[in-house]
Amino acid sequence: MKTSGLEPASLNMQGAIRVTDLVVHSIAIADPPLRSSYGRHQPYALRTIVELRSDAGITGIAETHGGEAIAGAFHSLRPRVIGMDPYRLAGDLLPMLEPPAESTNEGRSQTHFVPGENPLDIGARLYAALEIASLDLVGKAVGIPVCDLLGGRARDEVPFCAYAFYKHAGGGGEADDAREDRYGEALTPPALVRQVERMIAEYGYEEVKLKAGVLDPELEIETIRQLRAALGPAVPLRLDPNCAWSVETSVRLGKALAGELAGGGYLEDPTAGLAGMAEVRRRLLAEGVPAPLASNVAVTGFADIPESIPRDAVQIVLCDPHYWGGIRQVQHLGKICRVFGLGLSMHSNTHLGVSLMAMTHAAAATPHLSYACDTHYPWQAEEDEVVAGGRVPIVKGRVRIPDKPGLGVELDYDRLARGRERYARCAYRRRDDEAEMRKHVDPNWRRILPRW
Repeated sequence: MKTSGLEPASLNMQGAIRVTDLVVHSIAIADPPLRSSYGRHQPYALRTIVELRSDAGITGIAETHGGEAIAGAFHSLRPRVIGMDPYRLAGDLLPMLEPPAESTNEGRSQTHFVPGENPLDIGARLYAALEIASLDLVGKAVGIPVCDLLGGRARDEVPFCAYAFYKHAGGGGEADDAREDRYGEALTPPALVRQVERMIAEYGYEEVKLKAGVLDPELEIETIRQLRAALGPAVPLRLDPNCAWSVETSVRLGKALAGELAGGGYLEDPTAGLAGMAEVRRRLLAEGVPAPLASNVAVTGFADIPESIPRDAVQIVLCDPHYWGGIRQVQHLGKICRVFGLGLSMHSNTHLGVSLMAMTHAAAATPHLSYACDTHYPWQAEEDEVVAGGRVPIVKGRVRIPDKPGLGVELDYDRLARGRERYARCAYRRRDDEAEMRKHVDPNWRRILPRW
């Protein structure tokens, strides 16, 4: 029987499915030298592709952060996962989402860790990948997309925004594996405008986010003003300095850019911590600046919400299905945000098409999505994609849910093998933006909060 044109996979004689193997692929993908307050991206980003294989001949897949630590943790889980029922796997593994006993707001947050390198959220990241892979497997088994498996989609297409970065020259990769620098160096306001205009021309984005906290704040003010002048008043602008500013600097820039960030924009993580964010919010409101504050580093788990709401520290939560613990956790977060009048959007890291589709299904299955989601996807090259058929299309700034079961994508095993070979050849085993800054920009550089 077909459902919406999707053919259910055949099950075994008993109608049950069991996981027969957990396969972990550590891969490396070229990454341009993008800048943030954390430092500079390395020539390669590390990712992990997970396969849940079953006795029904169906394989569920997921993608998450890379490196030795998370790969080793997956291998440790393998004996536990083999034999599990994928319909029950997420429920059986739910205790993995409990934060460590020593966890605090400061320890859980991404404020002082580059994403993917916080040891206190590794359980959530492991769980999320296994949940997403099991949902993909079950969706393929019953012949429906993941978002419909989770109660039905709120939208067929999910909006994403252009994600602009100050960057050095280069397209990522090293030596004979270097990629074309499609966007060029961008360390001045005019160069950033050209970068964004090209992204909009290629992908049709209708909203723009600038990763700030890199140049002197006055130059970043000028960048936003030039973007506003070039794009006109209808394009929402967002600014994310990743906690690089003091409270005073945050208030000063919030006031200076009140007009540019109005009309659907926001200021994201201008300063560190919930107390600092709350103070920035209080002082901006006192100055008549209502621009909301968003965060993906001050609020990174459900335990942060009871402190954030009474402080009015964060008005928009930027979730991430990877370190929030999967798609169901994003759905749950959406309900909480709606109840308390908070906006909701989605954060991004360097990723490929499997992760993009997991993000898309999470957003499609979460009615309370207030803003277009982030994505780094345009920064990755076609030759690094591991999805069969090539890159996932972004059309008019949106990704459409495919008319296919599960996540709607399959792996290209030749491309995956090249990613594993690239990982074996490259020298990187964890993300370290500070080391890259010391190597190429300033031998004494370290991340300081606040820098300005």
